[in-house]
Amino acid sequence: MKIFFVALALFLALGADAHAGRIIGGMVRAVYDGDTVLVATRDDSRLKVRLYGIDAPETTKPDSPGQPFGEISRRTLMYKIMGRQVSVEVMDVDQYHRTVAVIRHAGRDVNRDMVAEGMAWAYRQYLQGPYASEYIGVEELARARHKGLWRDANPQPPWEFRHAQEGSGKRRGRR
Repeated sequence: MKIFFVALALFLALGADAHAGRIIGGMVRAVYDGDTVLVATRDDSRLKVRLYGIDAPETTKPDSPGQPFGEISRRTLMYKIMGRQVSVEVMDVDQYHRTVAVIRHAGRDVNRDMVAEGMAWAYRQYLQGPYASEYIGVEELARARHKGLWRDANPQPPWEFRHAQEGSGKRRGRR
């Protein structure tokens, strides 16, 4: 009985951050867009993962249009990690119960690489610590070199695109 109360106290003390900092191994089974994937973990569970600190152009959905580079971003992420073993460094769980994480493959930060290749924005609103300066720095370099979505003179950030879609009643509940 004492063990139960110790475990309960530990659970309550950790709260929602219980999984933050945890590293989970698994294989990527689906790529939904340039910043969301499905990982099959080693314990046979499925984990929907939102890539931490980045926001990729929206892909076309049945109820809404996509953005320029949305499909290219999705395919780029798919080529990088689809069917591959990855490590998932859990940062948080979002309001849609997705695991928010940094994904690494072969020692590389895939989230960072997507920004560096101009396939996603550094999501400044949610970036913290060393990831903030690193992701923002590689975004600025990609922008200066006109890589990926930065080929367009003034690409619309996904958060503005989603807001416009929500305002027009065409899109609900993505983020």
